[in-house]
Amino acid sequence: MLSRLTRPQALAVCALPVVGVVAAAVFAPLPFTVAQPGLTANVLGDDRGTPVITISGAPTRETTGQLRMTTIEATSPDARVSLGQVIDGWWRTDQAVMPRDAVYPSGGDVKEIERYNEAQMRQSQDAATRAALSYLDIEKRDVDVKLELADVGGPSAGLLFSLGIVDKLDGDGSGGDLTGGRTIAGTGTINADGRVGAVGGVALKTQAAHRDGATVFLVPKAECSDAESELPKGLRLIPVTTLEGAVNSLVALEKGRGSVPSC
Repeated sequence: MLSRLTRPQALAVCALPVVGVVAAAVFAPLPFTVAQPGLTANVLGDDRGTPVITISGAPTRETTGQLRMTTIEATSPDARVSLGQVIDGWWRTDQAVMPRDAVYPSGGDVKEIERYNEAQMRQSQDAATRAALSYLDIEKRDVDVKLELADVGGPSAGLLFSLGIVDKLDGDGSGGDLTGGRTIAGTGTINADGRVGAVGGVALKTQAAHRDGATVFLVPKAECSDAESELPKGLRLIPVTTLEGAVNSLVALEKGRGSVPSC
C-alpha cells in the first residue's frame, strides 16, 4: 500500500503510529508522584484549638518561639501522573518528582495507605516520647504525654515532637527556651534511643519552613546535600544525628556559646 503513495503521503502515514505512541506516553499514568512544600505546624502550640503536646504528671513550663515540624504535599496515591506532569516537575524548584513507592507503600489502596501512615505516626509519637523522657532521665510511668496533630501521617515529625517535649519539661536546662525565641523548623525520624533518621523530601521541607517564618532548620545529617540543593536564602541548616546533639546545638545557638554544626 505504501508503495503507491507519494513520499510526503508515506511519511505522514508512517508518522501516525509514532504520534500515537508519543501521545500514549504523554497521557498514560506513570509510577510517580509529584510533591511540593506542605504544611508546617508548631509542636509547642495548638492544632485546631487543641495543644499538640499535652503533658500530665510533671510540671511544664511556658515556652516562647516555635518548633515547626514540616511536611511535603504529594499527589494522591491513586492519582494519574502523566509524562507531562513529570517533565514539568523536573524543571521546577518548588516541586519534586518522586517514585510513588518512595512516598507511599506499594500494594495498598488509598484506605490501606492512610491506615499505614497513621500507624507510622503513632509509632513515631511513642518513640519520640520515650526518647525525650529518656534524655531527661524521667520514668515513662511517671509522666503521661499526649500528642495530637490532625491530617499528618508518617514518622518524619519524630525529632520535633521529642524537642517539643524536652522544651516543655526542661527548656535549655537553665531556665531558657530551646528556641531562644526563634522559629525553628526541622524534620527527622527518631527511635526510642534518640537516634535521628533520614526522611526524604527535605529540599521541599526547607521551602515550607522558610515560607512559614523559620530561620533555622534541623536536618538529618545524611540529608545535608539534599537540603542544600534548593536552600532558601536566610535559612540556616543544622545537621543532627541524635536528640542529644540537636538539643546541644540549639542550646549553643541560643546562648551564643559553643559549637553549632553546619552542613
